[in-house]
Amino acid sequence: MHVITTTPQHVTVTPNATMTGLAAPSRGSAELSTWHVDMPAGNTGPEHTVSREQVWTLTAGSLEITCDGRTETVRAGQTLVLPADAPRRVHAPERCEAYVVMRCDGVVSVAGTEGTRVLPWAA
Repeated sequence: MHVITTTPQHVTVTPNATMTGLAAPSRGSAELSTWHVDMPAGNTGPEHTVSREQVWTLTAGSLEITCDGRTETVRAGQTLVLPADAPRRVHAPERCEAYVVMRCDGVVSVAGTEGTRVLPWAA
């Protein structure tokens, strides 16, 4: 059993959102990573793909997520399942908060860049 207390080292701020890492291999999880997303109104993340399925549960606000050319609006209280390897882009028409779950071995590819990268808040 592992009890995880979030510290400032678990927080990653990007130009689009703040991610607070919760469970991850570096904090005792063997299979899953979880994190909290706080995205200000009007921000849009880059188009990217993730090698693993992700489950997003919104707790505040809303997101517009385009995945494989289809756009859905997800609101607080709803959960969205994003398939692995599908191009996606996340936009916050209003400030939103969400919890995300993914297998801990997922990597990300960003459109227009080479290679893959590990999400630091999920590692």
